[in-house]
Amino acid sequence: MKHVKKFLQSQNNCNIKNKKQKTDIRTKGRLAIIEWYTEQEELDDLYYYAIRMGTEKKAQELGYEIVNIFNNDSFEQLNTVDGIVAIGKFSTRDIKELETYGKKLVFVDCDTLSFGYSCVTTDFENSVIQVLDYFIDKGLTKIGMIAGEETASDKNTILSDPRLTTFKTYLKQLNLFDPRFVKIGSFSSDTGYTLMKELIKELGDDLPQAFFAANDALAAGALRALQEASISVPQQVSLISFNDTSLAKYMIPALSTVTVFTEEMGKQAIQILEQTFQQEKHSIPYMVKLSTKLTIRESSL
Repeated sequence: MKHVKKFLQSQNNCNIKNKKQKTDIRTKGRLAIIEWYTEQEELDDLYYYAIRMGTEKKAQELGYEIVNIFNNDSFEQLNTVDGIVAIGKFSTRDIKELETYGKKLVFVDCDTLSFGYSCVTTDFENSVIQVLDYFIDKGLTKIGMIAGEETASDKNTILSDPRLTTFKTYLKQLNLFDPRFVKIGSFSSDTGYTLMKELIKELGDDLPQAFFAANDALAAGALRALQEASISVPQQVSLISFNDTSLAKYMIPALSTVTVFTEEMGKQAIQILEQTFQQEKHSIPYMVKLSTKLTIRESSL
């Protein structure tokens, strides 16, 4: 009988503990994760999908309820949340609209310090320099770039890409920049394919020995165009990309790329938000800039 009583007491203590945990989870509150893409656009860009997954995972670990809001969704749900993580490139107008909800606000992949908000970004500049140094160390000094151009969430504001800016600036310092070797379009595999076909046609035997693609989708299209033209990779042309999404290692040849720690970007955003909840006074905004890693596979010498 004593054993039964002890067991029931143990079960009761366990139930009390579980109830307390559930209460704690409820009192953590609700967080909105705003994606600057539509749901369909996100499926076509695994980079932002990976950031959102990292954000959700960390928020759930800490006991928050998640509300997902995609581009073109109503912001009405923001009235019921305690904090917001905004992922992507947001226009001034959209940032000001988010301000009106009076919630704790953190941005990912967008420098918002000038607006007074903390943010998490990637070290684009040093990443590109590392790629270029890698090419040059291999004796590849004719270097081209397949670049992408983005607009902010309002679809009107054109954004400059720090990868392209760094590419131009660094190669100019080394007297290695040639504007003929650079093509700019949207961040898609179709665009990468089209731009590389144009370069092959325009440059012929003067095609660069190496290319840096601003994301994996552009690289995938560029790789297909090179293969169709019977230009071997990496024997004739080395190719390095940016992001290291899940598709990169499954290309043939496997894609060398700059690994961006997307899941960690999302985690850092939640940690910043958690800190702001715990501070009584208005916190000073700051930026967390994460390093990257150059992952060499089969598409580069």
